[in-house]
Amino acid sequence: MGVDVVTFGCRLNSFESEVIRREAEQAGLSDTIVINSCAVTNEAVAQARQSIRKLKRERPAARIVVTGCAAQTQSRMFAEMAEVDRVVGNDEKMRGRAWQATRAAFAAPFGVDASEKVAVADIMAVTEMAPHLLDGFERGLPRVFVQVQNGCDHRCTFCIIPYGRGNSRSVPMGAVVDQVRTLVERGHAEIVLTGVDLTSYGADLPGAPKLGQLTRQILRHVPELKRLRISSIDSIEADRDLLDVIADDPRLMPHLHLSLQSGDDMILKRMKRRHSRRDAIDFCAQVRRLRPDIALGADIIAGFPTETEEMFARSLDLVAECDLTFLHVFPYSRRPGTPAARMPQVEGGTIRERARRLRAAGEAALVRRLAAEVGATREVLIESRTQGRTEHFLPVAIDGHMSGTVRRLAVTGHDGTRLVAVSAGVR
Repeated sequence: MGVDVVTFGCRLNSFESEVIRREAEQAGLSDTIVINSCAVTNEAVAQARQSIRKLKRERPAARIVVTGCAAQTQSRMFAEMAEVDRVVGNDEKMRGRAWQATRAAFAAPFGVDASEKVAVADIMAVTEMAPHLLDGFERGLPRVFVQVQNGCDHRCTFCIIPYGRGNSRSVPMGAVVDQVRTLVERGHAEIVLTGVDLTSYGADLPGAPKLGQLTRQILRHVPELKRLRISSIDSIEADRDLLDVIADDPRLMPHLHLSLQSGDDMILKRMKRRHSRRDAIDFCAQVRRLRPDIALGADIIAGFPTETEEMFARSLDLVAECDLTFLHVFPYSRRPGTPAARMPQVEGGTIRERARRLRAAGEAALVRRLAAEVGATREVLIESRTQGRTEHFLPVAIDGHMSGTVRRLAVTGHDGTRLVAVSAGVR
């Protein structure tokens, strides 16, 4: 058996898992399971631990390696698990020599203690980001990710991720364009640009190019690219070029996901966010003027420390005021070592109830958008035999179309969670 990678967390991890699989296999590892972990919440860490135990029961002979953000921030905890054979750091996981060293460690005599399992360096000392030109995605896979940035220079009070990812660093524009071109030549119809703090792209590169300039370069130099999508952004950092591309180029999909986190100004200050409630509302109004049909999503945290019912109500109201379609709701998770962990905490039951109400608001918002789509004709990327996605990332129930193609479909209805559509021709 070869190398199996189990991915938790963000889109960036999905891309990195492909690099991990390639590097680990090239290093000669076999019968190995790699857990690419997430540290954004306590639940994410617990899920990784549960998965490790389950996989070891199912495949007792397999070696288990843990990497990712949780491995970087809690390496000792994973190393002390009897099921774990190796813990590899978040920077190391992208480098072939780390997997070569892992293979050598597996060939050594057994009986090492927990500290000898750990291959995790200081992530804050990492200052550069090497591009990874992948040609290993499965051919015909409709949507693939391209990592253009990693790390974060900001220190939101609730967030552990900078300590798992390090400071912000970017892939040079030419290398990104090469990666996109390679993937398009392999038949991938949609490319998603991803990173930890995507709108900080380029600040560490010569000339300090911004995300908008990168987007323009991709669309200019890879004209055969059908669809380009941008993952989560910090709206306060959106540059003029990015806004112009949103307005002018139909190949950039009319869908943005925003890191809003709260709708209350005091909570935003306590989170150490750099935008206000008014900034969020104004940005959403601005992009709607530029692209009236755009679909917007947002991350919102329920139950941040000190959040009162009135403060929470302002987050709930933000769903309507920004006309959000997709909500990614995070019940606040206390992460040791973060400033928010030392603030007065909201009771757990209240957090869960507020998260439930936010999710209900998100579900209602999605239904409204689905209903508004009835009668429209959309370009749908076919993801599987049963589902596709419109330009706006709305799910579409389909039957039997070829995966990886873009089809022109007429929306005839919805089932509460997905659009229902019929063929209107092939693009």
